[in-house]
Amino acid sequence: MSCELPEDPCLEQIATVTVTFNPDTNVLASQLSALPRACPKFIVDNASEPGVTESVAELAARTPNTTLLRNRKNYGLAAALNLGALTVHREAPSVRFVLLLDQDSEPLAGSIAALVSAFEALENSGHPVGCVGPLLIDAKTNQQHGFHQATRWRWRRLFPAPYTGLPVRCTNLNGSGTLVSIDVFLKLGGFDEELFIDHVDTAWAFRVLAAGYELWGTPKAVFKHRMGTSSLRFWMCGWRIWPVRSAARHYYLFRNAILLMRRPAVPRVWKFWAAPKLVLTALLHGLFDPNRREQLRQMRRGLADGLRTRDVRR
Repeated sequence: MSCELPEDPCLEQIATVTVTFNPDTNVLASQLSALPRACPKFIVDNASEPGVTESVAELAARTPNTTLLRNRKNYGLAAALNLGALTVHREAPSVRFVLLLDQDSEPLAGSIAALVSAFEALENSGHPVGCVGPLLIDAKTNQQHGFHQATRWRWRRLFPAPYTGLPVRCTNLNGSGTLVSIDVFLKLGGFDEELFIDHVDTAWAFRVLAAGYELWGTPKAVFKHRMGTSSLRFWMCGWRIWPVRSAARHYYLFRNAILLMRRPAVPRVWKFWAAPKLVLTALLHGLFDPNRREQLRQMRRGLADGLRTRDVRR
């Protein structure tokens, strides 16, 4: 006789989509074990190395209600999220929400139910909710990433105490841990696949806002999260987290930042603060990164390609 407690009924409304590319399968296993047992779970693998793909397949096979979707090549984060969400819509039509996940995020106890509860409470209060996201805690440094808010000329982060307080209205949400309604996803046409990986969530957030919906973060939902290959903790008017990324990732980061700066619908305040952040990124890696030559080369490539790329989403 099982002694397991029944899951929160609100969790019957969700499915999850996890995108993988050569994941740490131990971290992925922790994530899957933290997801609601009964909800449909979809892993979209972006052509990981053969040995890793086999491990992901074995993990999916022993995790209840989990389906593995394999891409023949790495089509990027945006395309994988779109594939996963459209598969949810086709194969689980009764599901109302999709929880979007990177391979290295782990929801802590009660956090998924807190996301759904926050979404529904905000809707019941008359808010046109597009997405709700959790408070993210860096797995290495134990520092939180904060919630993004913008005034007319200032881009800032708020750092509420975990597990407490009311939802926070946001201007952007980190993609992993975002809870989105299927209806909003379908209406907006999914994520911008041209961006491939970096700033996919940024572009999505601005489209959600432009369509008249709101973004909210709830500190009552807490996820462990890893950004980049590792993280640095430093002091700059408070403790900050700086993700350490590969040179290839910096190509997309710089290219996509330039693409977004060229889009009229992107808020000016984001453009104003994105430019010095790119300069700071180049400066830090140019001074302290042992792979500085390749890092700076990929950053220059990204800038050049961002300026000359024809942007289909203008």
